[in-house]
Amino acid sequence: MKRLNLALALGLAAAIALPALAQAREVTFNAELKNYGGDGAYMALYLTDADGQYQGTLWIAGEKSKYYKHLRDWARGSDQRSSEFDGLTGASVGSGRTLTITLDLADELIDAGYEVRVDTAIEDMRDNRADVVIPLTTEGAGKPVSGRGYVQSFHYTL
Repeated sequence: MKRLNLALALGLAAAIALPALAQAREVTFNAELKNYGGDGAYMALYLTDADGQYQGTLWIAGEKSKYYKHLRDWARGSDQRSSEFDGLTGASVGSGRTLTITLDLADELIDAGYEVRVDTAIEDMRDNRADVVIPLTTEGAGKPVSGRGYVQSFHYTL
């Protein structure tokens, strides 16, 4: 099982970091936050397999790594290893704002049972594990889903 997880992790890392070497497609993720009246939100966008097991980090919004532990499911899956998020971070996202990121993802990740998950956390407010869970499919592209916490709406386009 460890060999399979390592192979998937390496494949995901290669697909994200070296898209020229893999058949990849551009995917844009949009997370619109609710007006929650607090500090900027920390967010982790990551992939899980069909069983909900962590496979790799797509993006971290929020630059202070000491707060990453509040992105609980992502933190547990990634062990908060800096190698999981090096080069994949940006500023936190304010109340009522939208995070938009575009990444190259390997074609074999799409329609293969993977899910995109978003964990959210805000200082002095509730943390939200799996605020968003959405299958990474061609059919689901462009179809917004509501979050369970601070995310008002989330969608991706291929």
